[in-house]
Amino acid sequence: MTDTPHGSLPVPKTAAGRDGLDAILARPGKAVVAVDFDGTLAPIVADPDKARAHPGAVPALAALAPRVASVAVITGRPAGVAVRYGGFAGVPGLDHLVVLGHYGAERWDAATGEVRAAPEHPGVAAVRAELPGVLERAGAWPGTWIEEKGRAVAVHTRRADDPQGAFDALSGPLAELATRHGLVLEPGRMVLEIRPPGMDKGKALTDHVRTTGAAAVLYAGDDLGDLPAYAAVEKLRADGTPGLLVCSGSTEVTELATRADLTVPGPAGVVDLLAALAGALHE
Repeated sequence: MTDTPHGSLPVPKTAAGRDGLDAILARPGKAVVAVDFDGTLAPIVADPDKARAHPGAVPALAALAPRVASVAVITGRPAGVAVRYGGFAGVPGLDHLVVLGHYGAERWDAATGEVRAAPEHPGVAAVRAELPGVLERAGAWPGTWIEEKGRAVAVHTRRADDPQGAFDALSGPLAELATRHGLVLEPGRMVLEIRPPGMDKGKALTDHVRTTGAAAVLYAGDDLGDLPAYAAVEKLRADGTPGLLVCSGSTEVTELATRADLTVPGPAGVVDLLAALAGALHE
């Protein structure tokens, strides 16, 4: 990875990625910079309730946000939780930041501090009620636990004695449970999430790009749940909107690194990239 003429900005490995970065640098006021939260702005931890943004994330976002059309954090978490864990509220310079929680079903705007939300899918409540019984019938997997996500529910296997074994054994029963209630099962890094169909980061990103009228987009992610956003950027590029795909390096999910224009070493690398981009736009 080499530096561009803009200080410490790295050079994307693909022509499409270089075109995307050039478009952002040329017209930052028409650019959207979108990032995932867990694994991208915040290091992955065993207990998701203890996840917090990298210490440099807020300063980097605050430096970048005034220079672009919008900075968006797109996450499966409730918007308010991401705001709290990210430390985004009340930060000078973050007026152009939005948090699209629950894959876009909730939106928090830094400018107003308010959350707007769509109605909850009724199937989520039914799954929530049945899930403990489904897990019990699927066998004993010590360390597996349920995360309540409001508009979705997730089963984590990272703390199980056999994380991959638990993940594989539970995938089938949870997929059946989701289908029975009109929902979908989405796998991630040692997590199985049940949520309504049509809720994904690709739709959230595409809708935000269209709403802002952006002429260029950057998206950074680290997990399987970020693949729809990757696909959205690829579709935007095919339709004439330049884009840059960034992978927050992960040895657990190699498909993102394969499709990315640029791979950085985890949240610290993402923060460095955002800070360098803010610096280049300040020149």
